[in-house]
Amino acid sequence: MALSRIWAAFILIAVTVAGFHFLSGDQDIFSRMVTGKSDDAYDPAYYVLAGDPQQAGMGNKDAFQKRLQDYGLFAADSVHPAQIIVGSPDSFAYWRSRYPAATVYNFRQIEKRLVKKADGIIETCKVAVNIAIALVGIMALFMGFMSIAERAGGIRLLSRIIGPFFSRLFPDLPRGHPAMGHMMMNFSANLLGLDNAATPFGIKAMESLQEVNPNKDTASNAQIMFLCLHASGLTLIPVSIIATRSALQAANPTDIFVPCMIATFIATMAAMTIVAARQKINLFQPVILAWVGGLSALIAALVLYLHTLSASSVQSFSSLLSNCLILAIFVLIIAGALYKKIDLFDAFISGAKGGFETAIRIIPYLVGMLVAISMLRTSGSFDVVIQGMKNFFAALGADTKFVDGIPTALIKPLSGSGARGMMIDTMKTFGPDSFAGRLSCVLQGSSDTTFYVIAVYFGAVSVKNTRYAIGSMLLADLVGIISSIILTYLFF
Repeated sequence: MALSRIWAAFILIAVTVAGFHFLSGDQDIFSRMVTGKSDDAYDPAYYVLAGDPQQAGMGNKDAFQKRLQDYGLFAADSVHPAQIIVGSPDSFAYWRSRYPAATVYNFRQIEKRLVKKADGIIETCKVAVNIAIALVGIMALFMGFMSIAERAGGIRLLSRIIGPFFSRLFPDLPRGHPAMGHMMMNFSANLLGLDNAATPFGIKAMESLQEVNPNKDTASNAQIMFLCLHASGLTLIPVSIIATRSALQAANPTDIFVPCMIATFIATMAAMTIVAARQKINLFQPVILAWVGGLSALIAALVLYLHTLSASSVQSFSSLLSNCLILAIFVLIIAGALYKKIDLFDAFISGAKGGFETAIRIIPYLVGMLVAISMLRTSGSFDVVIQGMKNFFAALGADTKFVDGIPTALIKPLSGSGARGMMIDTMKTFGPDSFAGRLSCVLQGSSDTTFYVIAVYFGAVSVKNTRYAIGSMLLADLVGIISSIILTYLFF
């Protein structure tokens, strides 16, 4: 029921905001919401720069002009007179005398014109199907190997190893249940940033948990705890963020590594605490404290080691570790199956078929959720929220420099690719070494895409009543956002 209300609220809010834009003179907004494409060309316009953008906190002149060009705004020349004057009010007089018909924007006002093209409803439906189709091969591969591991007894062995910890964190789950092994595989893949492996393992975990769920269309306690921990996004090495910072020529691409690691760990602990409080689970049991303490020590040791490496060395180490782990898992599964004399290929095919069916089954859930998110983006709802936050904190007299990095956090629960694009856009605008640029990176690494996770994982097992799962995930996201802001202030 909660998911239905949120979904309906997204659509109603988007249409309402779009209606205000339409009445304000934006005659094309409804067309963009329905048929818009992210790769649509911008209508070109020409401007003159009046003043120094760096003094307004907009980055150096070259970077600022490059950003304007990305949105179809080009510097005026002898052939193309200026239609827009951008700059500081004290520099407008001269340019107004030369181009009296030009529209005038100060450096902050021009931000409202720089709106990223986004896919409308029609294109988003295609994207949702493409995502599901892209999952088919990956799901088939990993589900096939999971089937081999199950027949060989590997999943039950892993379940027994982590049973003492999981039996206390998931008290409703029978001791030694295969779901424990599936969840452990998912958490391990997430830790190393193996998205391709984490999703199949996670869906398999949800299917295993569904087997012992007494009410098949309602999320069980175990499913809620698992998904909240998964959505908190605990990742050891934010490789893609470091690589992006390196590509944008940050002075030290890895300087966000430690705050990212701390922020995502805090978010995970918050998720565990929030759900445990709802389910009346005592987290101060010796076994839970020992496992959490051991994981904390392991993370701290890895942080200390990686902090001594360069950006390229961190990426190389992560790539080597991740790829070797995947191959090691495959080899161990095959070796165990040969020892147990399992029909390897038959087991693989049996599991791979299930992966195909699961990938197709999630399409309606993806279409519904991604369309609602698309409507929020194309209607300008995000822009309204961001501007409102800036005005609110400015009215309180608080430091507002963190607000420029917040868009990444607002989009992250809704769209992973959207948040990644916002992170890059923030670094391009303010610079990769600016406060806003670094904050956007820490926010990107502190959590997962909550609503995508809800759509895919609950959709895979046809759960419609998510109970308090969404509220718990969003609260953990909020803890991650607040932690990221505080850590960015502490470190930078």
